[in-house]
Amino acid sequence: VKAGLTVAEIRGKSYLSIGSVSMGIASSMIQEDFFEDYLGMRCEAGDRSELIRRMEEEIYDREEFELALNWVKKYCREGEDINRDEIRHDREQKDKNWETVVKMTLIIRDLMTGNEKLNDLGFEEEALGHNAIASGFQGQRQWTDHFPNGDFSEAILNSSFDWNGIREPYIVSTENDTLNAVCMLLGHLMTNTAQIFGDIRTYWSPESVKRVTGKTLSGKAKNGIIHFLNSGSATLDGTGRQRKDGESVMKPFWEITPKEAEACLEATRWCPANLEYFRGGGYSSQFKTVGEMPVTMTRINLIKGQGPVLQIAEGYTVDIPDDVHDILNRRTDPIWPTTWFVPNLTGENAFKDVYSVMNNWGSNHGVLSYEHVGDLFITLASMLRIPVSMHNVPEERIFRPSAWAAFGTKDLE
Repeated sequence: VKAGLTVAEIRGKSYLSIGSVSMGIASSMIQEDFFEDYLGMRCEAGDRSELIRRMEEEIYDREEFELALNWVKKYCREGEDINRDEIRHDREQKDKNWETVVKMTLIIRDLMTGNEKLNDLGFEEEALGHNAIASGFQGQRQWTDHFPNGDFSEAILNSSFDWNGIREPYIVSTENDTLNAVCMLLGHLMTNTAQIFGDIRTYWSPESVKRVTGKTLSGKAKNGIIHFLNSGSATLDGTGRQRKDGESVMKPFWEITPKEAEACLEATRWCPANLEYFRGGGYSSQFKTVGEMPVTMTRINLIKGQGPVLQIAEGYTVDIPDDVHDILNRRTDPIWPTTWFVPNLTGENAFKDVYSVMNNWGSNHGVLSYEHVGDLFITLASMLRIPVSMHNVPEERIFRPSAWAAFGTKDLE
């Protein structure tokens, strides 16, 4: 693995799930045998009441909280409030929500990796953390009906920078989608970059775009586009404001400059959450990815009687005109971060056209990793004994251990 962390070193790390009641997404329910048998990882689940306890009893670094809140006031600009006047939060409530989501961010991080500062407060056990290499927050519905949602916490932790400066991104999966968390973890370990969590929300055909906007898609977008969108948990690295040789890129954290981190923050607006389904409020990040970046979309699915299978789609982010983006974006929730994605097409099977890629995807969730690393995913998956059920990686780039010939030599997918 590029990051130098071997499979053996991953073993013993934990996946930390924060939540007690699962929602409708099947992978919100942790399949511990998958983590243990295939990844050698332990799973731990923490009830969301632990966040409430730590907020109410102030079990967090209070000096860091003030530092973080001042940083938020300076760099996190609020965006549009789409809520109706009669339900819209007033300024006092919005400010309280900011305080809550900042505390949530500190606490989720401390739950993952611990915090020696908690020893000074007399909380020696809490200071240890859970040795988590990845985590997930299962907020819907009970939490978000009463408390601010996890979008800010997930977005900031998934990014390569915060109030303490530039640092390695954490892995935090929204809605506790454990299988997305695994793809985020593997993508991060192989590329050393932050990962874009999102929904494969909508397929827009060239004809539909023309009908709705009056405009014609061109370039890499000419065959149609996939609206890659989620409620605000995507890494801010995904704004496309990190640059190399004038092109949009996503860098390992040690290569990111302070100006690039500020540019990512400047390109992001934090919109008050839609109170019709996030009744507790919160803030969702809003941005549009700019530039054409090579990316790899992945997803692990669990098939009853089969086990895990990995899906891979290499492609590009595409930068469509702002006026086209604005119209298409308002067909869904306009206050969420958007990455327009097009897969590389082969003209056959699942990759014969853009629609077929979305139609064959096993979940409404996926992960975008920077660069075309589908071949690395295939090799790593074969090391972990995970079959690949769908990919568009050219044959000459693929390496599998020879033991996989035992599963067949004709249809290597």
